[in-house]
Amino acid sequence: MGNADIAAGDTTQDAGQAWHALGAQAALDAFESGNDGLSADEAARRLARHGANALPPPPRRHPALRFLSQFNNTLIYFLLAASVAAWALSHVVDAGVIVAVVLVNAIVGFIQEGKAEQALDAIRYMIAPKASVMRDGRRVSVPAAALVPGDMVLLEAGDQVPADLRLTRTRALLIDEAILTGESVAAHKSEEPVADDAPLGDRFSMAYSGTLVAAGQGAGVVVATGMGTEIGHISRLIGQVETLTTPLLRQINDFGRRFTGIAIAIAALLFAFAILVRAYAWDDALLVVVALAVGVVPEGLPAVITITLAIGVRRMAARHAIIRRLPAVETLGSTSVICSDKTGTLTRNEMTVRRIVTAEGEVTLDGVGYEPAGALVKDGEPCAAPPQVAASLARCGLLCNDAVLTQGPDGQWRSEGDPMEGALVAAAMKAGLSPEDERAGRRRIDEIPFDARHRFMASLHEGPEGAAVWLKGAPEQVMAMCREEATEDGTRPLDEAGWAGRIAAAASEGERVLGFAWRPAPGESRLSMEGVGEGLVFLGIAGFIDPPREEALAAVAECRSAGIAVKMITGDHGATAAAIARQLGLADDPIVVTGAELEAVSDADLPTLARETSVFARTNPEHKLRIVRALQSEGAIVAMTGDGVNDAPALKQADVGIAMGRKGTEAAKQASEMVLVDDNFATIVAAVHEGRTVFDNIRKVIAWTVPTNGGEALAIIVAIVAGLTLPMTPAQILWINMVLTVTLGLVLAFEPAEPDVMQRPPRRPGAPLLSAFLVWRIALVSLLFVAGAFGIFGWAMWRGLDVDTARTMVVNTMVVMEIFYLFNVRYMHTVSISWRGIMGTPIVLAALGAVTAAQLAFTYAPFMNALFSSRPVPLLDGLLIVAIGIALLLILEAEKTFMRRTGLMDRLGD
Repeated sequence: MGNADIAAGDTTQDAGQAWHALGAQAALDAFESGNDGLSADEAARRLARHGANALPPPPRRHPALRFLSQFNNTLIYFLLAASVAAWALSHVVDAGVIVAVVLVNAIVGFIQEGKAEQALDAIRYMIAPKASVMRDGRRVSVPAAALVPGDMVLLEAGDQVPADLRLTRTRALLIDEAILTGESVAAHKSEEPVADDAPLGDRFSMAYSGTLVAAGQGAGVVVATGMGTEIGHISRLIGQVETLTTPLLRQINDFGRRFTGIAIAIAALLFAFAILVRAYAWDDALLVVVALAVGVVPEGLPAVITITLAIGVRRMAARHAIIRRLPAVETLGSTSVICSDKTGTLTRNEMTVRRIVTAEGEVTLDGVGYEPAGALVKDGEPCAAPPQVAASLARCGLLCNDAVLTQGPDGQWRSEGDPMEGALVAAAMKAGLSPEDERAGRRRIDEIPFDARHRFMASLHEGPEGAAVWLKGAPEQVMAMCREEATEDGTRPLDEAGWAGRIAAAASEGERVLGFAWRPAPGESRLSMEGVGEGLVFLGIAGFIDPPREEALAAVAECRSAGIAVKMITGDHGATAAAIARQLGLADDPIVVTGAELEAVSDADLPTLARETSVFARTNPEHKLRIVRALQSEGAIVAMTGDGVNDAPALKQADVGIAMGRKGTEAAKQASEMVLVDDNFATIVAAVHEGRTVFDNIRKVIAWTVPTNGGEALAIIVAIVAGLTLPMTPAQILWINMVLTVTLGLVLAFEPAEPDVMQRPPRRPGAPLLSAFLVWRIALVSLLFVAGAFGIFGWAMWRGLDVDTARTMVVNTMVVMEIFYLFNVRYMHTVSISWRGIMGTPIVLAALGAVTAAQLAFTYAPFMNALFSSRPVPLLDGLLIVAIGIALLLILEAEKTFMRRTGLMDRLGD
């Protein structure tokens, strides 16, 4: 096998090759290539050997299997069993509704599943469709899929890099690698090798597939194609991540299994007892037991949970959050950690000049982003115009600059060009300079473009005062070219030590710093590297920052008050990330860990580090995955936000992946459960608020459904065991079940949030669906229902009323108690007896009206009397039934108040 076969052969064989640390010529030699590229015949041979430069499609499940898998859920089995029971009792309407719910659930799940396949598809589409290459010494355009290792690719501004390249030639080449590194500023590229252990964002000699050329030109040899590229590596990571079951689904399934087992066991024992001990005929016993099972099984619970989640989705959509999977709504509500990308999520992804520092002092600039609005502040006081040297620095930043600011139809200002140069244009406009007038009045006649080797840009302009050179670049490089510094009175010797301190102070606050200089250039018409620095005068420095979103500050504060930790995971430098973290208030004293430090930490020690660290800097996709998994290993419910391809694996691994809608890549969106339409971190807080409300409402549904069903069932069980007359017939049990399931059973799904919903800590991931408080409440309410049923039945018999009338009173008592209990359970954490509580919501009042109408028909309509053996109830007895409901409400309000004031509610885990 030849050298090219070894180097350019199997991509997995050379996955560990550090091409960025190898010299450009050495890389060309390794692939038996050169500046003229490969021959067409050799390219064809390598294409046959290595395959197309494309990501392979993922394996697909057959649609029929995907659809059938939607039925593999305990509660769906629960529903189907309830529908069979209802059908067996000729309760066709109930059975039909249940089957419809099952089908709707299956269809929705079928449509929304497959996010891993969609994420892989989205990444495949990021491969550039065409590429400019050298073949047989000529420049040709070929499909990107036809690229092979050893091809010489030519890059220009606006190109999408078609494969992973080792750069061999660069000219002012800037590449936007935000989708891979999270860096908000385009990376300056060079053909010079870098350290073997350089992180992804510091590999200046490489250009990676899927990134964008922001400016300049370059050429590079293809070192990896298809799955061998960095994007291909991310694709493998996504394929290796398993989709998690949400906490709600885990708990509902567990609850369903336990409840089903208990219900079947009790039904079997009761059936045997009725036949063997109470001498029931087997068909009568079966009819009672089946009716009892239909009554006790909360068959409406899955439907109500689905509706509750769907309502949460609708509310979130109104607040600019699109939910792709229903259970993600609840999972957001139990989120305990949010891992957020910095650039564009917590920050604006728009560079801003924060300060201008000259020998005479410092001027700070208000405003954020590219909008040229904001006051100038010197010594704590606003100033109408900048001091003379600061104005010269602003002019230097405007003239030695290729960016243009434009205002779109939406009123937003955008930078066409390098983000830092756009920020300099905005700063100059804040200083009162007009870009059009300045550039027209001081025409550029020559320039030296920025290059990573000399680390500065210089431009020669002809202006009213004659020709002048304006220069900007790395501050230490600019200072090395100067001997003097500018003052209001002229110049003086450069104070290098003083400037070093000012630069260090700006850098410690996370600012990127540029230095500026100028000199008169009478008679010059061309710039040269040798003469550009002669006589330069140092003007000062400008500090840049990608500012935090204003709304993110409040959002982070609210997350902390809600007990949710926010962790920043970014590809940016540690100092910059730490400064943003302090401004956002992620922690009182944020701990910063870099990707290199993270790699030295074992998996066993990582959970502790991940829990204590607020900022992870210079990270790559593997780091993000390790962090999310480490947090999950300690039971945290993790939400991950992001917008780049580099975020996709962690988005999929997280319990809730949250992608940015405007600036997010399609890969990130497809890997996520939720997409923020407005790219606003504050929307996440709104989503958490809605998620907590959803779970509260689900708990209320369970707290209302289970004890009311349990009270009905317990009354029948007590009657059979004690040998008493049944207080309700099987048909009447089914009537209560039907009329309340489609009315009161649904209204709790529409409840608004309780006032303290964001003042509580996140729900523990391992907390049972039925907390100790809910178990106590279920037991108490069930016993109160039994007492009410037998109490009114005994009262009716004592008064000499017939059994049918007594049973009718029991049915009405059950319904009235369920109505009053609904008003109690609407507010689990505050008092229910208030004007707001009594008035209810429109849907509660509508349901109450429907139930009242149905019960009046059940009691007084002759055809209903014939169907259900019901009888008219005297007025005074009707008032007594209402009084029983009021008494139930008062008892439960007193119990709730006692539990809250003694702290028992918190200790019992509500």
